[in-house]
Amino acid sequence: MTTTAPRLGNALARLLILAAALLGTLLAGAAPASAHAALTGSDPKDGAVVATAPKEVNLTFSEQVAMSADSIRVLDPAGRRADTGEIRDLCSGSVVRYGVGLRAGLPDGTYTVAWQAVSADSHPVAGAFTFSIGAPSTTSVALPDQAPGGGLVGVLYGIARYLAYAGFAVLVGGGAFVLVCWPRGASVRPVQQTVVRGWLTLTGATLAMLLLRHPYTGSGKLSDAFDLAGLRTVLETKTGAALTSRLLLLGAAALFVAVLFGAYARRTDPKEKKDLSFGLALGGTVVAAGIAGTWALAEHASTGLQPGIAMPVDILHLLAVAAWLGGLTVLLVALYRAPSVERSAVERFSKVALGSVAVLAATGLYQSWRQVGSWSALTGTRYGQLLLVKIGLVAVLIGIAWISRRWTRRLAEPSPVGTAGPETPAVDGDLDLDEDLDGDLDLDEDLDLGRDKDEDEDLDGSSEAGAPGGAGGAVDPVRAAQLARQRAAVATARRKRERDADPERTGLRRSVLTEAAVAVVLLAVTTVLTSTEPGRTAEETGRSATASGPAAVPDRPIDIRLPFDTGGVDGKGVVRLSLDPGRTGANALHIFVERPNGKPLDVPEIKVALTLEAKGVGPLPVAPDRIQTGHWSASGVQIPMPGDWKIQVTVRTSEIDQTTIDKNVKIG
Repeated sequence: MTTTAPRLGNALARLLILAAALLGTLLAGAAPASAHAALTGSDPKDGAVVATAPKEVNLTFSEQVAMSADSIRVLDPAGRRADTGEIRDLCSGSVVRYGVGLRAGLPDGTYTVAWQAVSADSHPVAGAFTFSIGAPSTTSVALPDQAPGGGLVGVLYGIARYLAYAGFAVLVGGGAFVLVCWPRGASVRPVQQTVVRGWLTLTGATLAMLLLRHPYTGSGKLSDAFDLAGLRTVLETKTGAALTSRLLLLGAAALFVAVLFGAYARRTDPKEKKDLSFGLALGGTVVAAGIAGTWALAEHASTGLQPGIAMPVDILHLLAVAAWLGGLTVLLVALYRAPSVERSAVERFSKVALGSVAVLAATGLYQSWRQVGSWSALTGTRYGQLLLVKIGLVAVLIGIAWISRRWTRRLAEPSPVGTAGPETPAVDGDLDLDEDLDGDLDLDEDLDLGRDKDEDEDLDGSSEAGAPGGAGGAVDPVRAAQLARQRAAVATARRKRERDADPERTGLRRSVLTEAAVAVVLLAVTTVLTSTEPGRTAEETGRSATASGPAAVPDRPIDIRLPFDTGGVDGKGVVRLSLDPGRTGANALHIFVERPNGKPLDVPEIKVALTLEAKGVGPLPVAPDRIQTGHWSASGVQIPMPGDWKIQVTVRTSEIDQTTIDKNVKIG
């Protein structure tokens, strides 16, 4: 029985639906603000209560960030700006710190610090915290719910990034496939269309990213995509320079495509074609590496650990991905739409794909170590989990490629003598199944042409006159056109039947189609992975957040928050403790007890003890006095020596309900 391969239109439709569904799922599940840089400290700290208004607010980050004039805003309890609007660069060595001055004469109350910046790996980051002057108060500040890089603009930007990767793979991998594996493919129109569409996709996606960049990292409003002032600002950033450079390199890539499918395809002299092929290969490699470098210079590879090594490794990784997946795409198109594909071309691509996999394994191993760093980060962070999914997809892709390689070997085996027939044509060194038609047009079971007996005679060439009008009849243009369409339809049906009758070609097409489907999913996962905070950074940030406590800052209080639950009625809340100035010697202790909704909670008793376990000092008891509802204080609390002190707070909410909570802080 004849094996029929799936139609290209249906196959492509399924691939597009799969890509759209998966990309939407991944983008919906991705945290839009996840990026490389993270806020590691501030002065004043989150929740701090200071006696007098500070002169400025400082923020410390884990990585370098790009700040604008409006990146740090300090809002008073009424929501009015309390800062001067002048951002100060306080970076020193490896410490990344920025500050903004505060206006003089600020009244007591709770102030909100809202910040937004762009990480060195091009992704927006933002956050907010509060501190109080004198005593906490209610605040009317309402911060936007939408995270930076989210909303419709974030989705569109993510889709553009996905299309940019896909277009790059098809453009570079398709051109490499033609030059290295199948030179005759330069004159095959479906192959030309595929590579040109890759160029158009990459160019369009790059332009879209350039326009969306300002609202993506700023307001989040789609209308700001056409703000010329915002576009000018984007062009001055590292990411804007990378996107602009990519557009310039795409101009050179357009010239490469024009020569490849023009002068190169028309060359017949072997020596001239070889010389031109060498020039195209050299120039194409330089242009492809340059385009890949625009990603390496602006994203994860450009920051963090060993950027000098990571950027060239990232370029090699992207080129290997393009050579494999882009070549696979062009091979799929050729198997479905080209009249013939030489077996030698498939075999050469198999070797190219094997080399690409080797490069991917080496570069991917280095990138994984650089971005993850530990087994706990591999399994406990979103980046590590996505990386495991990507590794699994690559393993599946390699398995399917191995099946495709087996089909390729079977194609190389000569067909047994006498097995060729009308349903299983012999393959004699080529997959070209468009053999000469023998005039047998009895294809009613495949194609209902709706013709009469006279038309059958005309199609079979049995008309005595040999003309569309019959013997001695006048030529009828309408009838001639009808017969021409019928002959074309019959020829197409015959070619499809003969092509599908080849089980080797059918098996190869199906395995390559499956590879392409997995590649679509793999590309979507990779797109989300490149916009996710690396596991190494996420783990370090987490350790910083859950560390023993904030480092002491001279003349600034140590502030900690301790949730508690005594188990009784009205027994849940939060203790906010401030130790001022947070160094050895005498300190002032302030304790605020709040309900979960932030309102003061009146409790019968609060006790505090301090212990320096490393030196065997303590516990040193502290008995604070009740100042007002929810506010307890003690003066002259002595810290005899610096170190990691354990602060224990005992909260009693009734005669029988109490609990002890503790946290370590570094003092001195």
